[in-house]
Amino acid sequence: MDLQKIRDENFKKLQSGQNREILSAIEALQIDKCDCDCDCGDVVRASFSASAEQRDEILRIARALKPWRKGPFALNDLFIDTEWRSFMKFNLLRPFLNLSDKTVADVGCNNGYYMFRASALAPARLVGFDPSALFYLQFRFIEKFLRSGAKFELLGVEHLPFYEHRFDTIFCLGVIYHRSDPVKMLKDLRTSLNEGGEVFLDTMYIEGAGDFALCPKNSYSKISNIYFVPTVGALQNWCERAKFRDFEILAQKSTDASEQRKTEWIDGQSLENFLDPLDGSRTIEGYPAPRRIYVRLRA
Repeated sequence: MDLQKIRDENFKKLQSGQNREILSAIEALQIDKCDCDCDCGDVVRASFSASAEQRDEILRIARALKPWRKGPFALNDLFIDTEWRSFMKFNLLRPFLNLSDKTVADVGCNNGYYMFRASALAPARLVGFDPSALFYLQFRFIEKFLRSGAKFELLGVEHLPFYEHRFDTIFCLGVIYHRSDPVKMLKDLRTSLNEGGEVFLDTMYIEGAGDFALCPKNSYSKISNIYFVPTVGALQNWCERAKFRDFEILAQKSTDASEQRKTEWIDGQSLENFLDPLDGSRTIEGYPAPRRIYVRLRA
C-alpha cells in the first residue's frame, strides 16, 4: 500500500476553499515560542502575549473550526468548551498508563486532545491517525501554541499495518463501532504492535449475558455509521479472534450530560437530543442508551 499517495490525496482536501484559507491563517499566526506557557492538564491551555488584533484572529479561526468535539482547550482567556469533557475519559485511563520512552499511537485521534494529554507522560514518539481534514486543522491550530511534537497522519486504522513504525501503546477510543468489520480492525491494531504491546480500547456496549451484538437498522443515537454495539462477551470474542492474549476490563459506565452535552462550540445536536425524552434509558430509536466499556488488550 502506497501510504504517501494516500497522504497526498487526503492533503488535497486542505488545498481548496475554506480549508485552504483556514490553514493559511493558522500558518500566519505569529506566536513567540519563548513567551508561551503551556499546560496539558484537564483543560489543555496555552498562555501567551497577544495583541488585540491577534486575539481577534485567534477567535475567528477557532469559530471557523467548529464543531469542536474533544477537549476542552483554553488559549489565554478564550475557552473552547467542547462537546465532550474528554478529561473524564483520559483521567479514567491515566492510572494504567506508562508511556515514558514508548512509541504511542492514537487511532481516530480527532483534534489531538488525548495526544496533548499523553505528551506530558514523556513518550518517545507520538503519532495520531485520522483522515478528517477538520480534525487535522483543529490539531494544527492548537499545536501552533503547544508545540507538543506530536505528529498527525491523515490516515485511518486500515493503514496502520503498512505504517513505517510499530507501536508499544495504541489508543483506539470510540472507533470500533464505526467499523463494519470490527474483527478486521482489531487484527490491524494487533499487527501494528511491537512485541508485548498494548491497546487501550473503548466502545459502546449493551448489557446482557450472551455473546451477541446490537446491529442498528438505520442509526443509533442518531448516528448512522454505528454498525455494531456488542455485549461484553461478544467484544471479548472479537478480541480473542484477533489474537489478543489478554482482555482486561478497566471500567464500565454510562454516558451522561456531565461528559457529553451541547455547547456554543458545536452547531448540531448532542446527547440530550439522542435519547428518548420520556425514557433516558433508551435512545431516540428505542435501543438501550449508550454505556461505555474501557479495556486493555495485550499482544
